[in-house]
This record gives sequence, structure tokens and C-alpha cells, in this order.
Amino acid sequence: MLRDEDTEADFQRFLRRVDDVTNLLQGLSSPDSAVREKAIAETEKRLQEQGASREEEEEEESRTTLNRTLINTSGSVKAEAVDADVFLAALEKDAKERAQRRRRNEQLANALKEQGNEAFRRGDFALAIHRYSQGLQKLRDKQELYTNRAQAYLKLHEYEKAISDCEWALKCNKNCLKAYFLMGKAHLALQHFPECRQCYEEMLQIDPQKENLVKDCVNEANLEEKRLRDEERAEREAQAGSVAASSIQELLQRISSPGQDILYYTGGIRLLAQVVNSCTEQTFFRTNNGFSILRNETLRGALCAESRSPAEVELCVSLLLLWQAACAGNEENQRLLLAQPGVSAQLAELLCSGTPHIQRETLALISLYSEHQSGRRLLLRQDLSRWLQILMAFVKSTDARADSAMNILSDLIGEKRFQTQCGAMLSTDVLPLFSQLLEGCPGASSPGYQHCVFAVLGLMMNLLLESNGAIQDFAVPISGRCLALLSHQDGKIVTRAVGVLSRVLPASPSAVEEVVKGGVVKKMLKFLKAGGQLTCRYAIKTLSICTKSSRRAQEELLKWDKRLQVLLQLLEAGDELVVGNAALCLSQCLQVPGAASALLGSGVVQLLLRHAGGDAHTTSVQLNSAIALGRLCVAEPRHIHQLRKLNGLAILNSSMKYVQSS
Repeated sequence: MLRDEDTEADFQRFLRRVDDVTNLLQGLSSPDSAVREKAIAETEKRLQEQGASREEEEEEESRTTLNRTLINTSGSVKAEAVDADVFLAALEKDAKERAQRRRRNEQLANALKEQGNEAFRRGDFALAIHRYSQGLQKLRDKQELYTNRAQAYLKLHEYEKAISDCEWALKCNKNCLKAYFLMGKAHLALQHFPECRQCYEEMLQIDPQKENLVKDCVNEANLEEKRLRDEERAEREAQAGSVAASSIQELLQRISSPGQDILYYTGGIRLLAQVVNSCTEQTFFRTNNGFSILRNETLRGALCAESRSPAEVELCVSLLLLWQAACAGNEENQRLLLAQPGVSAQLAELLCSGTPHIQRETLALISLYSEHQSGRRLLLRQDLSRWLQILMAFVKSTDARADSAMNILSDLIGEKRFQTQCGAMLSTDVLPLFSQLLEGCPGASSPGYQHCVFAVLGLMMNLLLESNGAIQDFAVPISGRCLALLSHQDGKIVTRAVGVLSRVLPASPSAVEEVVKGGVVKKMLKFLKAGGQLTCRYAIKTLSICTKSSRRAQEELLKWDKRLQVLLQLLEAGDELVVGNAALCLSQCLQVPGAASALLGSGVVQLLLRHAGGDAHTTSVQLNSAIALGRLCVAEPRHIHQLRKLNGLAILNSSMKYVQSS
């Protein structure tokens, strides 16, 4: 299996021979005569050694003949110079034969690798290992066979063998990411935590783009190391006679006993929840199989019932409180709870139970997960499509359930997978509910409702980062409500409302017309004068969208800013996103009669020339500035005089091409 020292030495000799042949071929082809002569001498020596080695293995009489020949040869005064071409031809022939054998072996090795892969997919890991091993007999330096076999060894929990194969793979390819990844997993299983982290750090050195993967792997190792430390500490305390340990063990035994009254179980679970109030007690709960109490038929029946008696409601609430106590800040317990059969699906059912007390405690439990990245990742392993519908439905509640649901949604917003799931439900669930929420409801002025609005606006901004045809159907009501929110007293809500407008308006010309009628141009100019950086970005983008498709928007902008001073100031901003949209907005407003004349005597030509001429790093800024410059000079030829003074006619000619194409 290529594991002892002799085999490794043999493998290294094989690799050196390949390097030696390559070096000899390069030397024989060298234009340097000294290098070439040295290569010829080395070639002659190697061919003689190879011939002698082969003849020693022949019959006795052949060896005798060979010996006489060698004696006669050694007796000669001086051997004739060896023809370099003859040796080169012999060496090339030998190299071709080796290459043919390698190609033949590679084909066989690849076929065996595919057979191994098929066995692996079927779950027959022993057969997969056998096929990979056969492939390695054909081609000992094939890295994929080592890493594939290591992966199969991992499945069979043969971690040392997996590590050995990964080391062999790295001898074939020192930058093999898969080898470091699998070796890290094997070290983790063996609880070799420093070695595990070192493997992941090597991955990051090879490919910095794997930062997220490496971060997840290191986090997994850290959590496993913490779990081990916690359990060792809990074991020491249990051996020292910890009262908490004995109490938890006794309570779990009583709760697991069948045939008791429902109130008996409720009381026992409540007591247990009070005892489990620290990391050590959480560990006692876990190591005593605390989550297995769900096997109790009475508990499971109350949890899964379609309709519940008051006693069953109390039992469910008690169980949820126990889970909260066991999982608060404890990643391992959180993982184990969701790993219990049917728990994830049952949590969704509890959210739909219609019983406010059960719903509140279920939301509180889910909040424990969403507050931390590790918990969010556990949640996102589930199918959250139904959870999303339920959480969004709670938004319209007038009690603490709305706050809890929106806190969970806010926590999940930044997770890519959650955004993907939301995007899939955009037209069917998210957008209709969002429209309803922003229409207002009882308690709309309460802090809780305002918090919900702020969170949902953030959710919408994330969802609208990518274009989606479903947005068009809801663009008018959403943009109308966002327009109303522009007068809100909370500046953060205003900023997000402008942000949603900037992302929803491109999908709907009808929505643009409605917000222009509602006075969006005047409002955006107000925000731009106020100068908040993020609001400024969203506001100028909204203006550029409106002026692009609405003549009324162009005219209103000139009405409220006759000399276009706001746009001129934005052209001097340090943010190229702002500059590019300001130039675009200006070029569109210049189509209104009199707009270009209003800019006579300003520094607009110099500003646009600077951006169009290459000072801007972004192509779109250069393009928008060039278009604006061309339209400016076409609409008001007197600007050409200023352009000549700045030697900008060449840029004007280029911009005219943009004007024609636009």
C-alpha cells in the first residue's frame, strides 16, 4: 500500500529518474558545447550502466560473453568518441517507449479511478479503495487517486490511512487543496486540533479566495475543541460529586419513564430547565442524552398534536423553555437539537399553531440561533421556505411576536443562502406581504412597528440587488409607500426608503411616473443638499432613473434648481458612483430648452472635461461625462469657446460619437 520506507525511497528514485532524463535531453540539445559534451558523457555512462545491469540478469553463458567483452574493452588504450546523434536517438527512443508505457498506464489508471468513483457514489467505500489502489499500481504519481482514496478512508473512519494518502498526494502536487482539506478533516476526527488548523492555513496560503471555506473549517475545529474541553470539565465535576450533575441525571431518568401523568412531565421539565443554567449544566444535559426525551410518547404526542388541550400547551411551552436553556450560547447543543428527527419541521408547525404562547417561545428559541453566525448556518441548512412565509406573516402582529420575527429576519438578511430562498419566493410571498406591511396597520407609529419597517426595508434592499421580473408587478405600490416614508422622522428609515426606490424604479416606468407626480424630484434635491453620503448615493441614482424616462422629471429638476447647482456640486464629489449618476442626470436635463444656457459662466465644461478626459477611474463616469459635454455644446454652442480655451475639442469629437450612439 506504499507506506513503508523502502516504498517511499523507491517512489522518490522513480521521480528523480524522470527529472534526470529531462535534464539529459536538455543538455544534449544545448547550444553550449561544454554542456553538450558533459551530457554526452553522462548519457554514455548511463547507457553502459543500464546495459550491464540488464546483462547481469541473463543466463550464465551470456554473462561470460559480456565479461570478456568488457575485459577487452577495458584493455583498449582509448575508446573512440561516441557519436552524440546515436546516443540522442537511443535516449529519445527510450523516452518514447517510456511515454507510451505511461500513456497506457494512465489510461488504465483513469479507468480504475472511474470505477472507484462509481463505487464511492454507491457507498461501497471498500471497493472504491481497492480500485484506487489498483490504479496506483499502474501510475504511482497520480495525485487524484491518493486524494480519492483518502476520501474513502475518511468514510470508513480510517483517519491515519487518509492522512498518509494526503501526504503522498502532496508529494505529487505540493499545492493540492483537496489533500490539505481532507487531511484537515482527518486530523479533526483524531482531535489533532493544531495540525487540523495548520492544514486549513496552508489552503489559504495556496488560494486566498478560499477564505470563506477556510473560515468555516477553522470554526468547525474550534467548536469541536470547545466541545471536548467542556465535556472533560463536566466529567471532572461529575466525578467530584457535582449536585447539578446528579440532579440533571435523575430528572432526565424520571422524564424518560413512560406512563406518567402529563402534569408530572411538565413539572419535571420545568425543574430541569431551571437547573440547566450554565455551560457546564448544558454539557451535563447533552452527555446524559437530554435531547432523547423526545422518545417519550406523551411528550412527542403533545408536541405533534394538531389541536392541544391546555395541559398539552403547557407541556409544549415547558419543552421549548428547556430547549432555550440547553441551547443558549451553546453551538453543540443547538446542532444536536436540530439533528433530532423531525424537530426542524416541528418548529415550523409550532409557529403555525395559532397559540400565541407557543409561538412566542418558538420564536425565542429560533432567535437563539439567528443571533450568532454558527447558529444561522445551522438554520440555513434547513429548508427555510416555509419558515420565511411564517416569519413574514408575523410582521403584521401587534405584539412581541412581530419584533421577534423581524429580529430573526434581520439577522438572516446578510446570509447568501437566505437571500436566494427569499428571491425564489419574491413574487408569491415576499413582495405582496411587503406591500401590505408598508400600507400601514394598527400601531404603525409604535417603536416596534417602526423597527419592523426598518428591517423589512433592509430585507427588500438586499433582495432587489438582483433584477427580477416579479418586481414590476409590485413596483407601483412599493414605490408609492416608500415615497410616503420619505417624510418619516427616523432618518434611517428615510435612507432605506430612498435606497429601495433607487432599486425598484428601474423595473417599472409606471412607478417612475407615479413617484414623479408625487414630488420625488423635489424630495431628492432636498436630500442631496443635506449631504448624507449614503442617502446622497441613493438620491442621485433615483434622480438619474427618473430623468432618464420622464420629461416631467427633467423639467421639475430645472424648476427647483434653475442653475443646476446641486448637480454641479455632485460632479466635484469624491465618490465616483455619485459623479457618474450626476453626469448622467445632467446629460438628460440638458435636453430641456434653456438648461444649457443656464450653465453659461459656470465651471461645468472644466468639470465634465476632467472626468471625460480620463481623471475618472470608472469607464461609465467617463462615458456619462462625455455624453453630457457633447449635449452641452450642441444645446448651447457658446460653451465651445470655453472648450477651445481648455484644448478639449478632441474630447468633444469623441463625445459627439457617444451622443449619436445614445
